Amino acid sequence: MSPSDFGEILKPFVFLDLFDHEGEPFKGGLHPHSGIATLTYVAEGVVSYTDPDNVQGVMTAGSVEWMQAGRGMWHGGGIGAAGRTRGFQLWIALPPDLELGATLSLYQTPDEVPVDGPVQLLLGSYAAASSAINSPSPINYLAVRLKAGERWRYEPPMGHTVLWTAISVGAVLVPDELRQGDLAAFEPSTKAIEFMAQVDSEFVLGSAVPHDHDLVLGYYSVHTSLAALRDGEAHIDKIRARLVEEGRLPK
Repeated sequence: MSPSDFGEILKPFVFLDLFDHEGEPFKGGLHPHSGIATLTYVAEGVVSYTDPDNVQGVMTAGSVEWMQAGRGMWHGGGIGAAGRTRGFQLWIALPPDLELGATLSLYQTPDEVPVDGPVQLLLGSYAAASSAINSPSPINYLAVRLKAGERWRYEPPMGHTVLWTAISVGAVLVPDELRQGDLAAFEPSTKAIEFMAQVDSEFVLGSAVPHDHDLVLGYYSVHTSLAALRDGEAHIDKIRARLVEEGRLPK
């Protein structure tokens, strides 16, 4: 999804990318964001990263990267090892009090990501577990793995009328069939949803209290007003000038 299509329906969730790479590693260039937080989840393989402070590292399967861009930052990433690498990157729109705030980056290793049965808790709270990441608004984001024939039921918390799922492996019934590469948005409701795996399957699910603000779009930025977008993009340009001077970006 992107901010101009499903993102408008599912905000604060405004962008989702299912990445699935088979082959040699590569390093991606630096790029900017403002007004959003990004959450990258590695389901398989190795992802490399360069954070806003130029710290470089790798994330293995089960790891999570949280990047709260605030007023603006630059970061980069790529594929860290040969073979297959797959996962999701999600963008979350920040509320007005955080969209021009400070940048925050946080990394969780697989053993730091809470697990409850078939669920990895990427953000928010589920069952008795809570993520160590401080969510900018009431949001749950889960990664779920089911064996063929297994069932799993999700009951959204009070007020979480935004609900969607995206399938990365296999096929599930909810009750309609969803297959690998599908994203489905549910009607606004807090009713429980039951999933049944037709084959071994993996998917992510997000629920949230609606983001009751406009989406004002830049190329890599999402804000709640034109004034905030202009401020964020001006800050991004200022950082870019410094990165060029340091030789980290071409002139």
